Amino acid sequence: MGVRDTINRTLLCFLVFGVFLVGTLIYNGTIDYRSRFVNFESPLRNATPCPSSAGQPLKVYMYDLDIKYNVGLMKGGNVSGKPVSLSTLPPWPDASGGLRRQHSVEYWMLASLLYEGDGVSALDFVRVSDPDTADAFFVPFFSSMSYNTYIKHGDYSGEKFDIQLQVEIVEFLKKSKYWKRSGGKDHVIPVHHPNAFKFHKAQVKKAIWIVADFGRADRNISNLRKDVVAPYGHVVESFLDDDPPDPFESRPTLLFFRGRTIRKDDGRDRLILQKLLAGEKDVVFQGSEGVSNSGIKNSTKGMRLSKFCLDPAGDTPSSCRLFDAIVSHCVPVIISDKVELPYEDEVDYSEFCIFISREDSKKEGYIVKQLRSISKSRWVEMWRLLKNISHHFEFQYPPKKGDAVNMVWRQVRHKLPFANLDVHRSRRLKVPDPWLR
Repeated sequence: MGVRDTINRTLLCFLVFGVFLVGTLIYNGTIDYRSRFVNFESPLRNATPCPSSAGQPLKVYMYDLDIKYNVGLMKGGNVSGKPVSLSTLPPWPDASGGLRRQHSVEYWMLASLLYEGDGVSALDFVRVSDPDTADAFFVPFFSSMSYNTYIKHGDYSGEKFDIQLQVEIVEFLKKSKYWKRSGGKDHVIPVHHPNAFKFHKAQVKKAIWIVADFGRADRNISNLRKDVVAPYGHVVESFLDDDPPDPFESRPTLLFFRGRTIRKDDGRDRLILQKLLAGEKDVVFQGSEGVSNSGIKNSTKGMRLSKFCLDPAGDTPSSCRLFDAIVSHCVPVIISDKVELPYEDEVDYSEFCIFISREDSKKEGYIVKQLRSISKSRWVEMWRLLKNISHHFEFQYPPKKGDAVNMVWRQVRHKLPFANLDVHRSRRLKVPDPWLR
């Protein structure tokens, strides 16, 4: 009897352990018990497509719009024609600088969906011709370029043309059954310039916006939960041959800044910083009137000779200067309490950037003291990381795995579960959404 009791106890222990193990695997999602009982291949009537499963590219449908809404603006505006195709896509002009280049994400997103060449299978997104199979819908309206085309340096005489395009886009979307199906929550609209889509943002507020930051947006219209923060297109040339024997010593300037000092909102700190840093050893702080070819060359040279590059807020919390510094492998010193950064769920900026609060930055000698306290080995580590991640901030055609436009599409994919949650809940709620009160 003693032996039999021992065997029974042993079997019972194994049985209990087996039940516990299987339960744990199901709870953690390692075993999908649902596939035994539910046929997930059966079509769901009127269902919003879910984002592609892990490992599969995001399926994007791009609306066919007259070129007056996108590449026609590259020719000065008021140019109509058939929707752009791969054969009619104009290359991005190398000489184009300033605001157009900074807010060019809309061009690269459109171009990426037209590309059909080598390497397309490695990308995290793919264009589909059947909207019923799409995870997301891209609206190829160059809202930033429209603003920069029709409104120049305070001249609002062409504003009516920008407004008219916004009105027409809104009318077009409201007629789309796919917009109606989700309320626009699975639609992607580039709104990168803070004044883009200025007059009719509220009518497309449920869409996934591609933004630079949230500096001029009401939280009920644009926020981090639904929108994607995309990098500015850098205006300085990328530092491709940055491989000196001693990178620390090859950069004699401690801290570099070149840019406008007269800015709005938090950007007004630039004048304060200029006064605080004046006369500091190994610090270069150059005020400028705006972006010019000579200014870009001076910025390129200055950043490549500097260990740290100052990145204070502009008219909004973000600035193109951050991305100029990254591709120059100059460690960014970010002074902007409200800044939001691209793909921050995948990239840890604290590994290669220095963050200083606005309050601390205004203390006499604080910035320089902090930078001088960083050891050579620590700086070299950040410099190496900048070299390794800088490709994530390169907009280019053809698109490549891990480049800026591919990363932006990855971020769109990350937003879709929230969009689908809202869509599915709205279909069954019989009362106003309690979470939106």
